[in-house]
Amino acid sequence: MTGGSVHTIQPMAAARVTSISIAPVKGLGLRHLDQAMLEPTGVRENRRFYLIDDAGRLVNGKRVAALVQVQAETDLDGMHLALHFPDGTMLGGEIHAGLPVETDFFGRPVPGALVNGDFSEALSAFASKDMRLVRADHPGAGSDRGADASVSLVSRATLDRLAQEVGKASIDGRRFRMLFGIEGVDTHEEESWLGRSIAIGDAVVRFEALVGRCAVTTQNPETGVVDIDTLRALAAYRADVVSEEPLPIGIWGRVEQPGPVRLGDSVQPQ
Repeated sequence: MTGGSVHTIQPMAAARVTSISIAPVKGLGLRHLDQAMLEPTGVRENRRFYLIDDAGRLVNGKRVAALVQVQAETDLDGMHLALHFPDGTMLGGEIHAGLPVETDFFGRPVPGALVNGDFSEALSAFASKDMRLVRADHPGAGSDRGADASVSLVSRATLDRLAQEVGKASIDGRRFRMLFGIEGVDTHEEESWLGRSIAIGDAVVRFEALVGRCAVTTQNPETGVVDIDTLRALAAYRADVVSEEPLPIGIWGRVEQPGPVRLGDSVQPQ
């Protein structure tokens, strides 16, 4: 055998999950998890509740930015809810469903039931706006695009690229309210996964399209105060990107194979 060194090709390191974030009440502050179960409709507790105004219209962070200061917890079946307010007070208890309602989610009807009790009054007083809390009848229905589009993802490299555009050292991923944050891919590399099945932990997700952005991303995720013009930056450097939704960053998809996902789990195209 002749001398010399033997070189082996090392496999590329997989991307990994660095954040898992849900909002049990749509528009309120995010709840960060160490692990989550992806079911066919997404994470069951995510966006199970939402708010409407006196006219029955959906209320979200674009309309009442201060809601992001309140955090919520719920159980798997949405039968209990706890609201944590920034002054340290907490309101919690069992959910008692009232009258049925149907709410327009960007052209898609979502059936639910008004929640009786003190939750609506407490949130209305905090935000200085009359609102009613609603529990969606079906898990996943409270996502913007519905249960078949309940998984969203963005990479740290993509956020770092946007940070450069807005002149910041970094940008808080909570602005984009994505289910998963990941590291280990290049800038916007996750967009190459559209139309593909991606293993995330023990689950598999098929990603379908880019996520268009709204004014919520300009707001500080702790206070709701507008402090970074993310939309202007996206319009400037993403103007040529073909997308069904305007000003895109990040991707959305549907669950193909349910399973648990934990922080640190690998993210790999199949």
